[in-house]
Amino acid sequence: MGMPETMRAVRIAEHGGPEVLEVTEVAVPTPQAGEVLVQVSAVALNNTDLWTREGAYGRPGDPEALSGWRGPVDFPRVQGADVAGRVVAVGGDVDQCLVGRRVVVDPAIYDAEGPDANPVGLMGSERDGGYAEYVTASAERVHDVTTSPLADDQLATLPTAYGTALGMIERGRLREGETVLVSGASGGVGLALVQIARARGARVLAVSSESKIDAVREAGAHDVVDRARNVAEQIRAAAPDGIDVALDVVAGDLLSEGLPLLREGGRWVIAGALGGYTVTFDVRRLYLHNAQVIGSAMHTPKHFDLLMNLARQGEIQPVIAATFPWIRPLRRRTNSPAGRTWERSSCTHSASGVVPYRRLGERRWWHC
Repeated sequence: MGMPETMRAVRIAEHGGPEVLEVTEVAVPTPQAGEVLVQVSAVALNNTDLWTREGAYGRPGDPEALSGWRGPVDFPRVQGADVAGRVVAVGGDVDQCLVGRRVVVDPAIYDAEGPDANPVGLMGSERDGGYAEYVTASAERVHDVTTSPLADDQLATLPTAYGTALGMIERGRLREGETVLVSGASGGVGLALVQIARARGARVLAVSSESKIDAVREAGAHDVVDRARNVAEQIRAAAPDGIDVALDVVAGDLLSEGLPLLREGGRWVIAGALGGYTVTFDVRRLYLHNAQVIGSAMHTPKHFDLLMNLARQGEIQPVIAATFPWIRPLRRRTNSPAGRTWERSSCTHSASGVVPYRRLGERRWWHC
């Protein structure tokens, strides 16, 4: 049977709430030279999709400006950064042997070739994504996971959340035996950080809401701090000798109060600002103690390769909570916390915690 000419897709034509999501019939994209066409099996909804839809990222010097992940969005845009599926066609200069392969798509658009390139764009923001029946992607950015024991819905939870987590761990140079602090530990990225850090032999100290403490422990945390109480005091009690690495998606007061808890040569890695993006701290804690504050945006190609190796070996286990039809919940559920995945026949979502949700001009906090 030949390829259909049209497909269903969920697009946005402007920034806003769920009401701007439009289910529409569009042409099936044609893979260009160096590209493949992927039939989408499962797609995830995460923080990045929500913030891009709302234009909530802001711009340097103008945090209230409407913006996608890295700048203005070229509307209309098909969202969806996290995609698992099967290659059904290839463009010029691409090996036909890829057809039929089960793949996960690396959603990052990089600034250069090579394993250490930096992400400067994202599928679903700077190019069309996976809220559709088909999506094109660079052949270099699809990873064969045919042998993975993980189901498609599990695979679709990996690119953004687990990619961001692995990028943080690699940039923070986390080593076996070190003590690591994980903030936002019940969220999609946080749970990934806990799992991977524990697997690497680190002692994991996590920060979470009281209601999620058991889930975070089950993911692999050795100790969990209740974020509703004095966090710095609890960290000191749990790690009296200090922490080697902090993997932080919260920033805000946690960064200000937590930096003095770093050991000599400690590394504080930041990949989010759920607690606030304006922070004050004593810089002497850095240069007098050879400490580092490291920004981490998603992952590099090398990091994503490592992640896909973990997926092929089944060494990570994303948490799936429920399933829903793929188009219907995009309107109904995109106000909800991140970490959700949509199969074409069902929508699945991984456990997540507090997620910032901002309508135009305001900030709200959603709890699950």
